[in-house]
Amino acid sequence: EYLLILAECEILYMQTAQYAVINETVANIRQTTDRFLGGLANAVLRKISAQKAELLKKIETINPLPENFRQIIADYSEQEQNNIARSVYVLPPLDITVKENPAEWAEKLQADLLPNGSLRLYNNPKIPLLAGYNDGAWWVQDAAASLPVQILPKDLHGLKALDLCAAPGGKTAQLAAKGADVTAIDISAERLETLKQNMKRLGLENVKTVAADALEFLQNNTGQFDIILLDAPCSATGTFRRHPEVLYIKTKDDVVQQAALQKQLLSFCKSALKIGGELVYSTCSIAKEEGEKQISSFISGQKNFEIVPLRLSDISAFGKWKDPLATPQVFIRTLPFYMSDKNGMDSFFICKLKRII
Repeated sequence: EYLLILAECEILYMQTAQYAVINETVANIRQTTDRFLGGLANAVLRKISAQKAELLKKIETINPLPENFRQIIADYSEQEQNNIARSVYVLPPLDITVKENPAEWAEKLQADLLPNGSLRLYNNPKIPLLAGYNDGAWWVQDAAASLPVQILPKDLHGLKALDLCAAPGGKTAQLAAKGADVTAIDISAERLETLKQNMKRLGLENVKTVAADALEFLQNNTGQFDIILLDAPCSATGTFRRHPEVLYIKTKDDVVQQAALQKQLLSFCKSALKIGGELVYSTCSIAKEEGEKQISSFISGQKNFEIVPLRLSDISAFGKWKDPLATPQVFIRTLPFYMSDKNGMDSFFICKLKRII
């Protein structure tokens, strides 16, 4: 049964040659079960292969989202919810961020160059074997995950940046590559060690790591930083393309719990940020409680920060986005069906705040 399910998945969604999938599956069934079942499996899989287009259309009419996840996205329109559901069936590509010369590396790696400068590769390549990996020219990072740092100026030399909850270090690398003097905080010493190894491979030396609780660190370091990146702990419900398990294990209660921690972290950021400094808040959650609603509540309850409007031109150096990434509230919200012609992207919420008092 499991062999048939895996074969069906490959035929419908993967780019493996269908005849190879059928032949290998039938051979495995004959070796591991009753050899006479091989003929039945062969007939079933060939019929699925012949009816692939029709089957895919039927599957699209079925909502694959469990009830717990439907509750999490209930704030979205019906059309948006339907689009989110359809994105479950899309195989996520591999996105990478390069330190410099995105167009040149896109040609070298035969990758799509996305509007924000991310490179996109398909067919599940072996990462360590790609050109530039051992030389530290790039790192793996979903296009949406790269946006929080990309809304900052290109040149951060002379500025002190604090990356909270930093491991494994994709955004840390972006800040360092822009020239900032980066302090990377994470509560997990083990995850920080991974970050250190990543920075070593990338040749980025302007990063200081501290294993600490973010709330405690913020309380004990006042007025030191020009930039704070708070990529906050969250439900991670925006990453279900790569981690489909979140569709089944995350609930509204998880969202509420994470939103409470995010509220605390936001309130403590003021003390560590210089007046005139910028706070970038982001989450990889699709839940509005961890994004739009979180920031609206935060702004209405204090006088120290103002929202800095985000413009698409800030992240569109290499072309125009086909999807409306900026909401009317001047936040950025990406959804998994954005760039659907290029296999979508993770769901992120991004907001930039400036300390004025």
